[in-house]
Amino acid sequence: MIQQRLDVVARWAQGGWGAALCCLLAGLGAALAHPPFGILPGLLGYGLALHLIDQDNGAPHRLRGGFWRGWLVGLAYFFVSTWWVGEAFLVEIELYGWMAPIAVLSLSGGLALFWGAAGLAYRRVVPRQASALVRISAFVLVFSVVEWLRGHVLTGFAWNLPGETWRAGSAPSQMASVVGAYGLSFITLWIAGSFGLLLRQDQRRQGLVLAGLAVALTAGLYGFGMVRLGSALPPRASGLVVRVVQANIPQSAKWTPENFRNILAKYTALTARPSKGPVPAVVIWPEGAIPSALDDYLAPGSWTRDVVTASLKPGQVLMVGGFRLGGTFDRPVYYNSLLGVRREGEGLKVTGVYDKFRLVPFGEYLPLGEVLGRLGIRRLVHAPDDFTPGPRPQPVQFDGLPLVQPLICYESLFPGFTREGATLSGRRAAWILNVSNDAWFGKTSGPWQHLNIASYRAIEEGLPMVRSTPTGISAVIDGYGRRSATQSLVQGAEGVIDSILPEALAPTVYSRLGDGPFAAMLLIALIIMWVSRRRN
Repeated sequence: MIQQRLDVVARWAQGGWGAALCCLLAGLGAALAHPPFGILPGLLGYGLALHLIDQDNGAPHRLRGGFWRGWLVGLAYFFVSTWWVGEAFLVEIELYGWMAPIAVLSLSGGLALFWGAAGLAYRRVVPRQASALVRISAFVLVFSVVEWLRGHVLTGFAWNLPGETWRAGSAPSQMASVVGAYGLSFITLWIAGSFGLLLRQDQRRQGLVLAGLAVALTAGLYGFGMVRLGSALPPRASGLVVRVVQANIPQSAKWTPENFRNILAKYTALTARPSKGPVPAVVIWPEGAIPSALDDYLAPGSWTRDVVTASLKPGQVLMVGGFRLGGTFDRPVYYNSLLGVRREGEGLKVTGVYDKFRLVPFGEYLPLGEVLGRLGIRRLVHAPDDFTPGPRPQPVQFDGLPLVQPLICYESLFPGFTREGATLSGRRAAWILNVSNDAWFGKTSGPWQHLNIASYRAIEEGLPMVRSTPTGISAVIDGYGRRSATQSLVQGAEGVIDSILPEALAPTVYSRLGDGPFAAMLLIALIIMWVSRRRN
């Protein structure tokens, strides 16, 4: 019965509209495996993608066909993964609403080019008579490489890597502490792709062997994670008490002048709310909390600075994200920054500044600004000019606080970002602070995916993370990527999280070796292909 069903799927995938539909279904399944959907059988979409790209490898236009099929799989995958981007264009619908469908289709179609390139490369390197082992090795190799490129080309967009399919904090996700998200993507693609070999009638016996190995590898993935989580000591506290403020103010309500006082009043009221336990040493506001430049509402002598000061207790530190002005009067520059200020007496003292290094295209700067500006395309962020990237990331020492690596919004997507900071500075951070403005994306799947992706940075480094957003999801996350219900505020919730920051774990394998294990896996796949071709 199973063999007959496999044969039916294989016939559908042979060509024409049936193959195109199967490509879209493969991408759809793989995308729905990611949180918040969590339909893990959808991972078999990668196996179907392998079979589809492998079909008709001897056709006259085999390279073009490989690109087309890979692109269709990617189109469905990235459409489901990034459709929430359109929500940002509806915040000011009269200005940007017309751009929403264009943006979503352009983004998903553009990202799908990477998978199209992977399909073309697969057909270029795999001969028609290749063994099943060569086929899976080549598939995993080319897709892992293009996923790495997707995270690095231009500013990179490492959203929903295949390895981040597993819910952060779960047993399989713990492997990221060894091989990182790119290495876990390699393993995930190998496991899921192996089942696609069962659709080849001429190599079904080899496919059964590889599928059995994939089951064993899955068991190993779960086993390693269960041992790591099971052997974890009871979480120890660092002693630092933090308060995360989530005011639940929609993005559409921020930029009206009459709402400014209400917004500031809500943030300061939540900041001043009495705590049930120890008084928080740090209060954290998210990126873009107050719809004004940091230099303006925290300017000395301003009534807004006085209001902020009054909401803090003596010695308390406020860490807040927003844009600030730098440069000179004649040539001003704008930074997306994290600013730390401490209340000292009746005033505020700046304790540290971090300027965002990786900027969001079309959000924080406009590529080909003059050309696109004439077409009516604008940046989404309210600032007089494009943002300027800060220096390469390094941990920041806010006076009196443990060393912290800030990640502003988009920066939490990138594996190795915190490790790079530790390498540049020669100092390992004690915690990670991720401030983000996910209010742009409303109550969509985007903020849930962003939470899952950001949590992988905690797993990779073995560091606790504090995540602050305006409308959710804010959370305190331990070095295993876990969060509890008492340490998070979901979408649409207003309130504060008072929590003792978990202590940092011992340095992980990934924090020491970076993408070295991932590179070793790529080399092994390459050797398998080379040895097999030599034998043939």
